[in-house]
Amino acid sequence: MYMGKRFTSSTAERLKALYADLGRLGYRRAWDIQHSVHARRVRDEIPDVLLLVEHEHVITLGKNAGTDNLKYSEDELDRLGVELYRIERGGDVTYHGPGQLVGYPIFKLRGALAGIKRFIRNMELALIRAMASFGIEAEISEGYPGIWVGRDKLAAIGVAVKRWVTFHGFALNVNTDLSYFDLIVPCGLKDRGVTSMEKILGSKVEMDKVKGEVVRAFSEVYGLEFSAAKAEELT
Repeated sequence: MYMGKRFTSSTAERLKALYADLGRLGYRRAWDIQHSVHARRVRDEIPDVLLLVEHEHVITLGKNAGTDNLKYSEDELDRLGVELYRIERGGDVTYHGPGQLVGYPIFKLRGALAGIKRFIRNMELALIRAMASFGIEAEISEGYPGIWVGRDKLAAIGVAVKRWVTFHGFALNVNTDLSYFDLIVPCGLKDRGVTSMEKILGSKVEMDKVKGEVVRAFSEVYGLEFSAAKAEELT
């Protein structure tokens, strides 16, 4: 368990942060880890944390999402080996699976409502900066959270905030099998598509390198100094 001084907005330590690579993990287990880390961050027992993970095949529905954008029933998805969860983040429906980098920033917000907007915009900017290191020109599309290459979404964003600490986050398609998005209407957008780094660059991308660039970009954009940690030290 991580043991250190309490991390509040008034201490000099507030710019310290931790990241943990969870590897490949089922959605339920990662969700439980998020909740545990979130509770400890609320209590200021740990600094801001960025969790990185690849999930097994799963579809998630945001808290206000209907099932209209699911093309298959839960039983049909189960036969295809795809789990289904309704979760507390914002946004509609999305897919997570192998080859996709999912990031859960569990950060304490400052600045009330403006802090939420700034937090999401900073996440978009950090992902754009990380993609630039691979020669990919991604951009923000106003009114459509995430990052885009043309009309195709490269990374989705959906967050939740409880007691002014964020959880959930982004899903970046690295070497994702994009055919799984055919199971849904991604984010409820019928006139837009999805893409991946592999599709854009024409070859598979080293996941560890992507993780490193994402951590670097988050450090720069959010003004945090990250150190590596293990999940068991944070929960």
